[in-house]
Amino acid sequence: MAAYRLFGRAGWGSVIVEQQLAALGVPFDFEEVPDLFESEEGRRRLSQHNPLAQVPTLRLPDGSVMTESAAITLYLADATGRDDFVPSVGEPTRPQFLRWLVFLVANVYPTFTYADDPQRFVHDETAAKAFGTVVDDYRCRLWRIAEAAAGAKWFLGDRFSALDIYVATMTHWRPGRRWFEEHTPALAAIARRGDEDPRFRAVWARNFPRDFA
Repeated sequence: MAAYRLFGRAGWGSVIVEQQLAALGVPFDFEEVPDLFESEEGRRRLSQHNPLAQVPTLRLPDGSVMTESAAITLYLADATGRDDFVPSVGEPTRPQFLRWLVFLVANVYPTFTYADDPQRFVHDETAAKAFGTVVDDYRCRLWRIAEAAAGAKWFLGDRFSALDIYVATMTHWRPGRRWFEEHTPALAAIARRGDEDPRFRAVWARNFPRDFA
């Protein structure tokens, strides 16, 4: 048995952590969870490890559990002693890395939590639909803010980081790659470069088979 166990679902937020584990060469088992919007049993089982029943959920070698992709990203850098995805203390890019990592997980990522199934939060069907539309529009505004900060090659410029894995993953989600190409070309270019990185091809293909046939 591998020391780590990642609970996730193909194409969901667990991709971000799966990519890092694979590229760092960290042995791990992957436990596929069912669609957590549709499966009450799936939510119940995952809630035994993570009370929010969300992915990614990572069980560590000591049996404890980590959640939240940003926390896991920082943890893996510490645990492996490598700076592949997280700039080390003292690197000039570290402050901006931390800023935009938190921006993505605290601002952009929650828009999917609320808009993927808005009736969890707004019970009236008509109001829920309107709420979902507003949240989707707000997400586009957030991506335009990120676009203004994105570097010319990777998000931090010449320095590849986990931010680029986030961008390459999240641009597969609403509003979709076509929107990013039209409205946020710098982010779209980062995503394409991430797609082409040989370190990540196998995991991309497993999670987004239609785009990596």
